[in-house]
Amino acid sequence: MVEAGAFLEQLSQYAHEPALVYGMLALFFTASSFGLPIPEEVMIVSAGLLAYAGQTSDSPATAIQPVTTAMVCFVSVFLSDFLVYGIGRYGGQRLLKYGPFRKATETATFQKILDWNQKYGAWMAGLFRFTPGLRFPGHLACGSLGVPAWKFVATDGVAALLTVPTQVLLLAYYGDVILEQLKNVKIVLLAVGVTALLVFVFRRLLARKRLQSFSSFIGF
Repeated sequence: MVEAGAFLEQLSQYAHEPALVYGMLALFFTASSFGLPIPEEVMIVSAGLLAYAGQTSDSPATAIQPVTTAMVCFVSVFLSDFLVYGIGRYGGQRLLKYGPFRKATETATFQKILDWNQKYGAWMAGLFRFTPGLRFPGHLACGSLGVPAWKFVATDGVAALLTVPTQVLLLAYYGDVILEQLKNVKIVLLAVGVTALLVFVFRRLLARKRLQSFSSFIGF
């Protein structure tokens, strides 16, 4: 397992290539919004740790900046969401019959999403931002059902603004504290797992001992 210090040291190599980092973030966030298996949350955490590694390196002035990184992440996420919404809104039903769009619309989940949109309207755009597996079909449904653009911008934009930049900045400025807490959580989880295993083994041994005692008592 790679230690936190070694991991951050590896990240710091890329933290001094802002153009590359910002470009890759925009690319990966766009791919994630279209349902590709690139978890958005992983990219947000990576961006925050990159900014933290850059600011704690020997040359923080040439590294990616926390505020700039947070804004790049927010703009990339929001514009990607709006692009998916725009495809559903302006691409027409004909476009939804091809490729990944057709697959998304043929699932039972998409039908449920349509029902939710018809019932709750533009509020669902903000809710989909917090549900990774439903972002792509959810935003697509918002567009295809004719949710007004300004309502989508308001709900999805506010949801993205509340979550994306805050996570990046927290990791960028308090990365050492957060990593230490994660390390403590791992230790606690390991201790709980070991304790549970010991209890399980003890109960099995106790049950076997009782069975042997009972067998001896009845003459087996």
